[in-house]
Amino acid sequence: MKKYVNVILLYLLGLTAIQAQNYVPAPENLKAREEFQNNKFGVFLHWGLYSMLAQGEWVLHRENLDHMEYRKLASGFYPSLFNADEWVAAIKASGAKYICFTTRHHDGFSMWDTKYSDYNIVNATPFKRDIVKELAEACQKHGIKLHLYYSHLDWDREDYYPLGRTGHGTGRKNHGEWKTYYEFMNNQLTELLTNYGSIGAIWFDGVWDHDQDPDFDWQLPEQYAMIHKLQPACLIGNNHHQVPFEGEDIQIFERDLPGENTAGLSGQDISRLPLETCETMNGMWGYKIVDQNYKSVETLIHYLVKAAGRNANLLMNVGPQPNGELPEVAVARLKAMGEWMKVYGETIYGTRGGDVTPRDWGVTTRKGNKLYVHILNLEDEGLFLPLKDQKIKKAVVFKNGNPVKFRQDKQGVVLEFQEIPNDVDYVVELTLN
Repeated sequence: MKKYVNVILLYLLGLTAIQAQNYVPAPENLKAREEFQNNKFGVFLHWGLYSMLAQGEWVLHRENLDHMEYRKLASGFYPSLFNADEWVAAIKASGAKYICFTTRHHDGFSMWDTKYSDYNIVNATPFKRDIVKELAEACQKHGIKLHLYYSHLDWDREDYYPLGRTGHGTGRKNHGEWKTYYEFMNNQLTELLTNYGSIGAIWFDGVWDHDQDPDFDWQLPEQYAMIHKLQPACLIGNNHHQVPFEGEDIQIFERDLPGENTAGLSGQDISRLPLETCETMNGMWGYKIVDQNYKSVETLIHYLVKAAGRNANLLMNVGPQPNGELPEVAVARLKAMGEWMKVYGETIYGTRGGDVTPRDWGVTTRKGNKLYVHILNLEDEGLFLPLKDQKIKKAVVFKNGNPVKFRQDKQGVVLEFQEIPNDVDYVVELTLN
């Protein structure tokens, strides 16, 4: 069976090699891009063996652990409280429209029943349940899109060679060949795109591992073409911290809003592709027991609003606990965001970046003839909007419909308030003529 699947894989790669160099998105892919942009909010889930050590997802590399000793964690991994339905229900309650789950992180452990490695959740642990399968079923039940994170680099396998700039201290000695690792990745991706229903996106990570070796060939065009052949609507994003490559459908920004580079990872130019920024709810991606520094509800809402105002989605991360539960404080934050979205979701979902570019006071979002002015930080009772080419028909407070006084001239519009707005997000709805 495995040999047969490999033959199919080679056929797909050969069939799509020419297409890879001149990528033309399929109609269903373009439709998926629009849906992705309309969804605006997703939740990232970093979960794997590393949760057991409770030091984040990079612990194998950071502590220079021997990869064979690290593998022994699998024999004790039994997340008895994991319930995919409860996870997805809690995430849906936040207002998020999609989930991105780490199928295989840099430690090389697969969170599904893969036929191409015994180092997986079904074969190597006493839990013996396919996490991806259960999440896929729960997402379908609740109407949530499932995106799948997949690491291009591996700190465990010996055929991930030559090594990049990370994972040198994990004890690998007898290096294999890159071609077997590349085949392994494509076999696994074929499984994920064949056995788990419709997948909204493949979210790649790890190309930066060879950023000091710019001539290293990841053979991405053929891999991307294979993915689009298997599921044309599946979007491809790659967290390589560069301008998107040919064959990619979304542009990813890590820990930064598009146009900012405070974390030093997202200084690349902004493309015309759909945009997504990913951020952590506390300080880490994977579970870290001492990291209880969760961002406030206000901060999380502001990040979502600022992303929408920059024409981007927000992918907010939660690191599940080793027992299979989402941290209680994270669930509380998600619930609070959901309560806010019940009131203000209309000003976020389906919008694009507004006519007024982001300012110190906030951002704008646009849907049809409605311009939503999101006031996050205003220190006086008036707000100037440089809307020279737009005629304002009506201005109201979004939450209650109360009229907002305004005056307009050739320079723009001035909104006048009776008192300084102090809501978490004071939204004014402008109807444009």
